Amino acid sequence: MTTVLITDDQPMQRFGFRMLLESQDDMAVVGEAANGTEAVRLTTELHPDVVLMDIRMPGLDGIEATHRIVATGDRTRVLILTTFDLDEYAYDALRAGASGFLVKDAYPEELLAGIRAVASGDAVVAPSLTRRLLDTFAHRLPTTSTTAGSDPADDSRIAALTEREREILTVVGQGWTNTEIAARLHLAESTVKTHVSRILAKTGARDRVQAVILAYDTKLVSPR
Repeated sequence: MTTVLITDDQPMQRFGFRMLLESQDDMAVVGEAANGTEAVRLTTELHPDVVLMDIRMPGLDGIEATHRIVATGDRTRVLILTTFDLDEYAYDALRAGASGFLVKDAYPEELLAGIRAVASGDAVVAPSLTRRLLDTFAHRLPTTSTTAGSDPADDSRIAALTEREREILTVVGQGWTNTEIAARLHLAESTVKTHVSRILAKTGARDRVQAVILAYDTKLVSPR
């Protein structure tokens, strides 16, 4: 059973989500929040598997709420709902630690599939769309002494990676899928999955989206 906390400042929107989710045998709505502050509090109390998070709310918005939820280190994952696929708010939410986002006009089956995927540890953003988002907004990445003018291999966040793992992190950051990586690097897809799992474990990235962001942060990948 996947437990879900619904966060949206519109009561009718929350009602619609609840009706959809409660029609599923494998999902349970454990609470509703009308703003980010309530979302953080209820996540701490209820430990849902997934927080369905509206991104634009008065007071504490979905971005800061996501940051606070992820910072607790809890197993809860955040799935962002936004109006546009290339949205600076969606970019900020991914950098805050969200495991993906969906546009609000997604079909019900897409929303349900997204919740299930996030709950299982996957990311719900197509690699190519993540890349487009980051290419669009990467000028806002912070420039620090760690990343500016330095060799990516010197960055402590990826120092433990093998040469092959660093190569795969680079192409993950470029938006390649596991199937594409396997074909282009002449590897079995199961081997690619193993490498990606090891990269996530060694770097502490929560999922593939965070691995893409790490590739940008450490300058393994640069905006086009």
